[in-house]
Amino acid sequence: MRLANVRGRASVVLDHQTGVDVHDVTEGAFPADTAELLGRWDEFQRWTTTQPTSSWDHAEKTFEYADLGPVVAAPRQIFAIGLNYGRHRDETGFTTATEPVIFTKFASSLSGAHTTVTLPSDSVDWEAELVVVIGKSGRDIPPEEAWDHIAGLTLGQDLSDRAHQFAATPPQFSMAKSFRNFSPVGPFLVTPDEFPDPDDIELGCVLNGEPVQRDRSANMIRGIPALLETLSGIVELAPGDLVFTGTPAGVGMGYDPPRYLRPGDELVTWASGIGEIRQRFRARNA
Repeated sequence: MRLANVRGRASVVLDHQTGVDVHDVTEGAFPADTAELLGRWDEFQRWTTTQPTSSWDHAEKTFEYADLGPVVAAPRQIFAIGLNYGRHRDETGFTTATEPVIFTKFASSLSGAHTTVTLPSDSVDWEAELVVVIGKSGRDIPPEEAWDHIAGLTLGQDLSDRAHQFAATPPQFSMAKSFRNFSPVGPFLVTPDEFPDPDDIELGCVLNGEPVQRDRSANMIRGIPALLETLSGIVELAPGDLVFTGTPAGVGMGYDPPRYLRPGDELVTWASGIGEIRQRFRARNA
């Protein structure tokens, strides 16, 4: 199943640009808000198994990608993982790091799949990431039970203002990665059963038509089950929480000299089985 946030309402996606409004098609039995729906995720999934999709034909609605908001508009918690791919760790120079870095992003930075981003400086970098959407709360989740707590996977960009990130010693992450529209999440939440192997998904991004990142999530230093084990060993994960799982090699700061986003650039982030995010960039005073 694929779930989208269409103009602020949870929708089951039937094809690329057609879906049904969850609240309407269930005659109000389930909420329109995606975060609230995820709080009843197991119940909703059971309900969908009893409904032939042909019965939804009368309720189909078309949408444009510009209509899509972040798959979870107001998550309680957003976690992000740094240095979780070996070649990315090497290109950043943090070669002695033995554990991924964990930080947070702020919900006001979330956006949908197609957005325009105002660049706050000339040092904004790209980071394609697979994003986990939590569907079942839990603490101390063992790796073998991790996928039982996951509603689905989606795609994200962890845009990063490197000047802000490294302005102090030690560097800080959260604020530098939380400017407006710095955290697009979408286009869809895709349930794990839709993937041949949810632990091995290809992802990357293309800048102005040039591929700059490409890798597979199987190459993470710490995979999704291990990440949930670590996080839930400290905090309680809740339905709708987002986990940005780290970025592969190919970010701008890894170039010599560094290469950053400029006004007029177009960045397309993609993941197999999920879709793409498309961002355009403009100057602050444009």
